[in-house]
Amino acid sequence: MTRFETAFAKGPALVCFITGGDGDTAANLDALVAGGADVIELGMPFTDPMADGPAIQEANLRSLAKGTRTADIFAIAAAFRQRHPQVPLVLMGYANPMTIRGPEWFAQECAAAGVDGVICVDIPSEEDAALGPALRARGVSLIRLATPTTDAARLPKVLEGSSGFLYYVSVAGITGMQQAAQGSIEDAVARLKAASDIPVAVGFGVRTPEQAAAIARVADGVVVGSAFVDIVKQHGDAAPGPLQDYTASLAEAVHSARDEA
Repeated sequence: MTRFETAFAKGPALVCFITGGDGDTAANLDALVAGGADVIELGMPFTDPMADGPAIQEANLRSLAKGTRTADIFAIAAAFRQRHPQVPLVLMGYANPMTIRGPEWFAQECAAAGVDGVICVDIPSEEDAALGPALRARGVSLIRLATPTTDAARLPKVLEGSSGFLYYVSVAGITGMQQAAQGSIEDAVARLKAASDIPVAVGFGVRTPEQAAAIARVADGVVVGSAFVDIVKQHGDAAPGPLQDYTASLAEAVHSARDEA
C-alpha cells in the first residue's frame, strides 16, 4: 500500500498544513506528527498565493523574507522523510516554482525527497500536461482540487489522472476566511464519492475540533491550514508545543468522529 492508502485506511485522516520556511519548520512538522497528524501538507512559499487568505499570505512573506528557496523546501522534505518514513508528505503551492525549471526536474526532485503528492493550485486539470505526466512518471500523486463550482460536466476531467486523495475546497473563496455550511459539505462529499474511489478530504475554513469532527463523519479527511499558520505567527520558534497540543485536539475529534456517528 502507498502511504496515502495506509493513512486513509485507518478512518478519517487529519491533514495538516504549514508553510515551509516559516518558523522552525522541521520542529513544527515533528510537532504535527507527534500530535497525531495523518498527512502533512508543506506549503511552498510564493509571492502571489492567489488562493490563500491573509494568514498564509503573511506566512509566505515571512518565509521569503528569510530567503527560503525551492531547494530549501526539498531539503526540508527530504529530512522529514528520513525522520518520518511512513507519514505522507504533500507539497502544496503554485505553478511557477514547480515548472520554471521544467516539470521533469520538479518531479525528479519530489521523488528524490520522498514527496508523496503535489497540489498545484493554479494549473487546472485541462492543462494537466504542464505537470501531471512528469509527476505520475515518478510515482508522485497529483492531488486535484474540486470546488462548489465543479459541476457534473467538469468533474470527470478533474478526476482524470488524480490520485492520493481529492481535495474538496468547501468555499468559493480564499483560505482561512469562512467555512461552508455543513449541509453543503455533506452533499458535495456524497457527490464526489459517488464519482470516484479515491478519498475525499475537505478543507478551507476548518478551525475547531467541533468543525473537524462534523466533517470527519462524512468525509475521508479533514484539512486544516490557516489555524496552524496563525500559531506559528503567534509563537515563532516556540510554536512546536502549541502546535502539538492543537493538533492533538483536532486528531482526537477527527479520529473518533465516525465511531461517535
